[in-house]
Amino acid sequence: MARVRSPWLLALLGIVILLVVWLWGGYNSLVASREGVEGAWSQVETQYQRRFDLVPNLVETVKGAANFEQETLTAVTQARTQWQGAQGNRPAQIAAAEGFESALARLIVTVESYPQLKATEAFRDLMAQLEGTENRIATARKDYNEAVQQFNVKVKRFPGNILAGLFGFGAETFFQSTEGSENAPTVDFE
Repeated sequence: MARVRSPWLLALLGIVILLVVWLWGGYNSLVASREGVEGAWSQVETQYQRRFDLVPNLVETVKGAANFEQETLTAVTQARTQWQGAQGNRPAQIAAAEGFESALARLIVTVESYPQLKATEAFRDLMAQLEGTENRIATARKDYNEAVQQFNVKVKRFPGNILAGLFGFGAETFFQSTEGSENAPTVDFE
């Protein structure tokens, strides 16, 4: 009789071991994927911080060279403050970044009306740095969205969705473009 139970016990033990290995591997895979999202988001934050550190210099250069629209400068400053206040809250940071992009676009469009400002070396240097920063931000956002996509696939696909629900992993939010960003800003050369 003992021999009959033995194969069943071995089979049950094998199933338990396979289940533990699956849970362990699945959990570690979800953790690694989530860390990939966090790492990609850190790069987005780094590039935004570079932009937010650069823009006050741009604003001061613009203020010094032109009698500039105060509303535009205020919008840029407020958007920067919102970003700094949203640290650790990814959805709030994304919203602040979108608001900043709108204010920055208005600043750049307004600057186009001041040819003497565009001719200054300081302004040209800052704009070149800003252009490079914008390219870095675009790359960091793309990398972040790719990491989010990989993570969300793991969280939503069977059987990963079972583990994700069991261990409290939820889908991450993509970084999307702001409404109206498909339209180029109007530059008026009066």
